[in-house]
Amino acid sequence: MDLSPPTSPSPQTALQQIELLLAAARSGQMELGVLMERTNTLQAAGLGEAAALLYQNWIAATPSPFRHVACFNWGTLLGNLKKHAQAEQAYRIALTMAPKFAHARLNLGHQLEHLGRQEEALAEWQGVVEDESPKLGAHPEEQPDTLELVLHALNNAARLLETLKRYDQAQALMRRSLELKPTQGDVTQHYVHIRQKQCDWPVYQPVGEVTHNQLLCNTSLLAMLSETDDPALQLMTAQRFVHEKVVKYTEAPYHKRHGKAREGRIKVGYLSGDLCMHAVGLLTAELFELHDRERVETFAFSWSREDGTPLRARIKNSIEHYVSLHGVEDERAARLIAEAGIDVLVDLQGLTSGARPNILAYRPAPIQVGYLGLPATSALPGVDWIIADRFVMPPEYLPYCTEKPIYLPDCYQVSDRKREVGPTPTRAANGLPEDAFVFCTFNNNHKYSHEMFACWMRVLHEVPGSVLWLLADNEWAKANMLRVAAENGVDAARLVFAPRAQPPDYLARFQLADLFLDSFPYNGGTTASDCLWMGTPILTRSGRSYISRMAGSLLTAVGLPDLVTFSLPEYEQRAVQIGRNPGRAASYKRYLREQGRSSRLFDLPAIVRSIEDEFERLALQHRQSK
Repeated sequence: MDLSPPTSPSPQTALQQIELLLAAARSGQMELGVLMERTNTLQAAGLGEAAALLYQNWIAATPSPFRHVACFNWGTLLGNLKKHAQAEQAYRIALTMAPKFAHARLNLGHQLEHLGRQEEALAEWQGVVEDESPKLGAHPEEQPDTLELVLHALNNAARLLETLKRYDQAQALMRRSLELKPTQGDVTQHYVHIRQKQCDWPVYQPVGEVTHNQLLCNTSLLAMLSETDDPALQLMTAQRFVHEKVVKYTEAPYHKRHGKAREGRIKVGYLSGDLCMHAVGLLTAELFELHDRERVETFAFSWSREDGTPLRARIKNSIEHYVSLHGVEDERAARLIAEAGIDVLVDLQGLTSGARPNILAYRPAPIQVGYLGLPATSALPGVDWIIADRFVMPPEYLPYCTEKPIYLPDCYQVSDRKREVGPTPTRAANGLPEDAFVFCTFNNNHKYSHEMFACWMRVLHEVPGSVLWLLADNEWAKANMLRVAAENGVDAARLVFAPRAQPPDYLARFQLADLFLDSFPYNGGTTASDCLWMGTPILTRSGRSYISRMAGSLLTAVGLPDLVTFSLPEYEQRAVQIGRNPGRAASYKRYLREQGRSSRLFDLPAIVRSIEDEFERLALQHRQSK
């Protein structure tokens, strides 16, 4: 009797065929090879539940020496169906039959992680490392299968530990993995960035046989933006990501295949997973509110988390059409955007964490624009434009960008004039001396470079009694910064570490500082906007790349271009000058208090009108060209 599911069965025929398969499985006579073939066919037909049921019945009825293999396959099916608790049990049954079954332990770890039991997951992966590593001997490459098991366990444990912010343990496992196999680009990428997060300088620290060139070439774009302002290296990094990770779609664009006639208001769609309590969400809330509803019809295509914040509710309420892309495949998402008739699709994420660049690769909109999330070229073939101004994208930068600039008149950045500010704090409550000059820098630690931190230490030397108020994202970053301070002869008491705070309190404490020292080459973006809104001046250094010129753009638009420097010596000299002349810092603060919020930087209605003008111009050009 042929038990193969028919190619295109009717529902009734398919059900009958599945019943025959289940009866055969319960007979205890079906061979494992036949079982695997039939379940593969069911899976290919989209009948994963039936395939899992077939395994379950076979395992219960068949006294085979290979039942542990069937249990493993069953667990894999259940995991794919997101039935993680059932998958856990399948793998545990397999391990009762074959306790050293490393593949089952690896997959069991993944199910435990999905179930939120991280420590148990780590224990399973550690067990695989302990059991399998002795088999590798002095030449791991001669045992490729065993090596891959060990690397799988090490790399997943490192990934989870990094997520849990146990950076020292994660880095140790990454080093061990790279010592076993130096040609792992993804591991190298995480190794570089985790060192940045810990201010573990120099970032490019050799490990095993991994060369400096391999460290450089496998640096992620985010990490590269913190490491250098060389636009050629940033472009190279973006292109490598696109080559390795982004779908190569060469057929007709989706906006032509699935789009409808475009008429009436310009349809603008925002693509993002960060429309929540995130830097992008904080900057864009008022942009959405200020769009002219008679001119622009707004859409959000989003997979943002529901964080329960008022900001999240505010953003959702300010957009006319909010389309959730949670659980929607990239190609289907592109089709939804095309079917909505979007004229301009604004990508607010680029290549940052959680981005979905494959949606853009299908070209669901005729005009696709990068903005805010990635202040650099993305090299994405589906993104032709980037919103900028003539400061962040000067002519000499353009050859290193795959996008063409949409120049706004004054500053590229929108922000939020409705941001909530907490009560004004005191210096004493924040561990700051009352009569000292307070430098601060509240950018994320991965943006700090060894060069700039050493510069800050020299500034403290030259400004007697001054302190540097800064963030420490983790205990290792704090320890490393204190170590470098000591190497530069700076007493630990002159570094005051601020804890994380809720947005209103974080905003309020800017008022206690005299001068914000910006990081380089990764300038402050949202942080710089917050700082200037709260009336505290920023000293920045502008370089060759978009991201290294962000704060310079903000300072120019707010009316303080003399706080923009263009070299390390100039930056250092200016910081010392201001630190030794507190009255100069006070005059900057007075200017920002009296005129800052009425400057071009915070003229949000004008900035939004400029954005709409450019979107309308591009959209109408496209409509008329058809």
